Amino acid sequence: QVQLVESGGGLVQAGGSLRLSCAASGRTLSSYAAGWFRQAPGKEREFVAAISRSGSGTYYADSVKGRFTLSRDNAKNTVNLQMNSLKPEDTAVYYCAADPASSRGSRQYEYNYWGQGTQVTVSS
Repeated sequence: QVQLVESGGGLVQAGGSLRLSCAASGRTLSSYAAGWFRQAPGKEREFVAAISRSGSGTYYADSVKGRFTLSRDNAKNTVNLQMNSLKPEDTAVYYCAADPASSRGSRQYEYNYWGQGTQVTVSS
């Protein structure tokens, strides 16, 4: 089983940037498809971005396209979410997820492993 730990969350002003990292232990994260989800207060958890095992395929929710970039750093056994041009609507707890398939989509049930989440707060 792979263990996932998110980091990099915090408070940022609208228009600013943050980089979230998902660090894996127990397994090599490059052997897993990975994704990011988020949950804002009073809302259901929603898909943010996903990346294939190879890192060559990425997929983003319409709400973050052009602003967020998901990538792998295999040397550090992490996946990273660079978030630019942040909006107050991006405020949420962000969760990293992984699955041993070559690629996974936007549905939560497709991912077997989850991190504990990290808070992102964007002020207006």
